Amino acid sequence: MPRKESAAQGNRRRQGAEASKKNTQRARKKPPQPPPTKSNDSSAERALSAAALAQLDRENARNSRKVQGRKRPAKRQPEAPHPPPPPPPQPRPSIPRPPPPSPKATKHRHDVHHRVGKKHKAKRVASGAAMEEGRAKRLLGDGSEDSFEKFDSHRRRRILLGCSVVVVIVIIIVAVVVSKNKAGGDSGLDGKDRDSIPAQRRNTYLDPWSWQTTTDFNVTFTEDTVGDLPVMGLFTEWDDSARANDQVPPLNEAWGSYGKRPARGVNLGGWLTLEPFITPSLFRQDGIVDEWSLCRRLGSSTAGKTLEEHYATFVTEDTFKAMAAAGLDHVRIPFSYWAVEVYDGDPYVFRTSWRYLLRGIEWARRHGLRVNLDLHGLPGSQNGWNHSGRSGAIGWLNGTDGALNGRRSLEIHDRLSRFFAQARYRNVITHYGLVNEPKMTFLAVNDVVSWTRSAYETVRRNGVGALVVFGDGFMGLEKWKGLMPSDMLLDVHQYLIFNENQIDFSHQRKVQYACSGWTQQADLSMDPNRGHGPTVFAEWSQADTDCARFLTGVGWGNRWEGTYDSGDKSTSVLTPRCPARDASCSCAAANEADASRMAAPYRRFLQLFAEAQMHSFERGWGWWYWTWKTESAPLWSYEAGLRAGILPRLAYRRDFNCDSDVPDFAHDGLPETY
Repeated sequence: MPRKESAAQGNRRRQGAEASKKNTQRARKKPPQPPPTKSNDSSAERALSAAALAQLDRENARNSRKVQGRKRPAKRQPEAPHPPPPPPPQPRPSIPRPPPPSPKATKHRHDVHHRVGKKHKAKRVASGAAMEEGRAKRLLGDGSEDSFEKFDSHRRRRILLGCSVVVVIVIIIVAVVVSKNKAGGDSGLDGKDRDSIPAQRRNTYLDPWSWQTTTDFNVTFTEDTVGDLPVMGLFTEWDDSARANDQVPPLNEAWGSYGKRPARGVNLGGWLTLEPFITPSLFRQDGIVDEWSLCRRLGSSTAGKTLEEHYATFVTEDTFKAMAAAGLDHVRIPFSYWAVEVYDGDPYVFRTSWRYLLRGIEWARRHGLRVNLDLHGLPGSQNGWNHSGRSGAIGWLNGTDGALNGRRSLEIHDRLSRFFAQARYRNVITHYGLVNEPKMTFLAVNDVVSWTRSAYETVRRNGVGALVVFGDGFMGLEKWKGLMPSDMLLDVHQYLIFNENQIDFSHQRKVQYACSGWTQQADLSMDPNRGHGPTVFAEWSQADTDCARFLTGVGWGNRWEGTYDSGDKSTSVLTPRCPARDASCSCAAANEADASRMAAPYRRFLQLFAEAQMHSFERGWGWWYWTWKTESAPLWSYEAGLRAGILPRLAYRRDFNCDSDVPDFAHDGLPETY
């Protein structure tokens, strides 16, 4: 092993080499002055004086003679008697301050690293001549005493700055990667090749790289369809062994009689079909009053991004997990025709909601919840309300395109029923809804009945074994006797607040009516001698006012305060309809966003009102609360009600039933205007 030289010996050897180099340079043309730098080290900017050079010559000659005998080559090569001088030193380059990172840094991140590396190397250049020059000036008193320290300080500062730039670039790169992952939703695309997506399918609903999320989606590309509807996103295997709770059988076992074991469920309203009062944040812009106007106003690209962000975040797997934990066993999932098809002039976002519907069914399956499919909006609008997609005119079975829209609706059910007749849905989909709330007080009853029969025959012909559900159309339960096949299920939605002759009931009377009035209606409808027969109550809530923002329509006001202006004198309510029927009617208390902060007597009323309805509706084949989640209307949110303690912790274990006395809430200090 060659002996290592000491630090002092190394310094003297380098000094001798530098002295020889300087003597060689003096014999040649005087080198140019180094360019100015941004450093404060003045000694680095001036040439050595003659006196300094002479002094160095003498000192270096002495050092050279002392070191000469001890110097050993690193690679054991013979020493040359006079080693060739090293190349002349290059002037120290100016070291510009690195510019701050720009957005281009992420786009060309490899080039950026290359450039930063060069600058970092330049900052590390400090020639021996420059170092000796500063040292000579200090020895001769020709320079500042701390000039070398300043140079070293600047050097360290530049190194730190360079490191900071590298850190910033790394952060930017990480942000870009995270952003790209977010565009794909998560790591579901790791190891996947986008070349597997045909060019003509890029950036469509079949391209997982364009999806907001890939969580629990199968991202393997396929163009396979069933009923001309894509299976893209579905996994090929499923498991029906889960049960919602220990009160009900697992999915792969028969439910049994709904007359003996009624459904206890909740809706996912406002998710795949928008409703302004559920998500008012989506309806803030002027002119946006329904999903039609939202898509038209935002344009296809922005509407697509906005709605998919909503689909991906408003409902998650935790939603279904929480439903099961609350003792619920069914979930009703509203969706609309544009999940399947769109037509000329439609601004709706096509088919994105289809993928989320399929994933929602799989999440329900995972947590043992049975599914009630609900086609909430049909071509032309079956009721002219915002939750049909477009408020205003009714164009389904009515008007110029009424018959056309009726045929289109049957075609949609043909495709849907072929898809959901697959074996994978046999255990999880127990209810199949034909149309939500057709306005039969306006439409021709015979047309609706005929269409409903045709839709039922289509669904059964295609192999769907679930209970087929039709709506009561608001025309009275006694009028449905004998109109429909007996194995169909009549769906009734019960609310007090949309009738000005019931919204003014006292709190006590509202609970009493839920017990007596709705129980009587359930008994009537369930009796095939007086009504249709099998009946469910697929919508109801705890709201005892119509105060929730946008509930009656965007900008239409409410009946409670007497501000409901529909633009039609026959339906507008412009005088207060709360029990006081005067200016004391106020929505302030009812619109408290956190139900846990409502007055204790009111919270007690809300729980009894809910449990009274549960009791009555279980006289039929079950119920679904409207809805699971809202942004700011807690009396319409099962989730918020659980959190506030105004709903039973478990839906099958309640404190109140209609065999009990209903308390006088006013006696307990609850104002009727609350």
